[in-house]
Amino acid sequence: MRKVIAIGETVLDIIFKNDQPVAAKPGGSSFNALISIARTGIPSTFISETGRDKVGDLIIRFLEQNNVETKYITRFENGKSALALAFLNDKSDAEYEFYKKYPKERLQSEFPDVQPGDFILFGSYFALNPALRIQVKSVLTKAKEHNGIIYYDPNFRSAHLHQLEAIKPIIFENFSDATIIRGSDEDFYNILNTENTDEIYRHVCKNEQPLIYTMSSKGIKVVLKDKTYKFPVQKLKPLSTIGAGDNFNAGFAYAMFKYNITREAINGLDQVMWKKIIDIAVSFSSEVCMSYDNYVSVEFANKLKTKI
Repeated sequence: MRKVIAIGETVLDIIFKNDQPVAAKPGGSSFNALISIARTGIPSTFISETGRDKVGDLIIRFLEQNNVETKYITRFENGKSALALAFLNDKSDAEYEFYKKYPKERLQSEFPDVQPGDFILFGSYFALNPALRIQVKSVLTKAKEHNGIIYYDPNFRSAHLHQLEAIKPIIFENFSDATIIRGSDEDFYNILNTENTDEIYRHVCKNEQPLIYTMSSKGIKVVLKDKTYKFPVQKLKPLSTIGAGDNFNAGFAYAMFKYNITREAINGLDQVMWKKIIDIAVSFSSEVCMSYDNYVSVEFANKLKTKI
């Protein structure tokens, strides 16, 4: 049976509004997406790490309660589980402060087998960290050898701009490994200093992969070798935008399973099918913006379970 394999960090998000803590939620970019995916009933496996402490125990329990396989999560003792303090502004966008204490040896667990059609989701700084590069690259190599669908979201924010030149080769290696690339206008502006999607496509899609370019309330573009499709999005008044992009990714993965899209079929999708995929991805993203959760609600997910 096809499954989703996500690679990424775990953190405990402590969310502040008007200088007061309003929620504490297990999180992390790939983590948020995978919880939503697992809630729809799709088999889900997480490759990650967390401390052998109370926060780590909380994170593992939460994953297991949501039917995510935790066999491939490293539990370390010489360090602490990561915390992320998220301060929401008047637009409900978050500014972060991170508290991390990792051991020298990272991500020591074995990795899952990859079957044809499995969906491998990765991105953010976790996929760029030199301390984790060998492990991440090992998973991607296995995925390519076994015909998995590799979905890369760089999620590259301005906080890491001072490292850009040093890690740019890794970013572009990830682009090359990906079957599908998804990034926001902010991501690509930070990496390439341009918002021209044709120029971005030439730089990052050397293997002629689809590029999913999200522009917040301005809509979404699907950029292909010889055409571009643009899709509008509904304007919302969000409670929190934490997890919006992550859940777009979750909805995209769900759509790939719902419509049984294989790796071989991706480059042959027409505008009608791309619209169906994007509409589902946007519905996941919109749902998560209406609460302080980082993932779609169980009620939302339950409505989708019988539709795959």
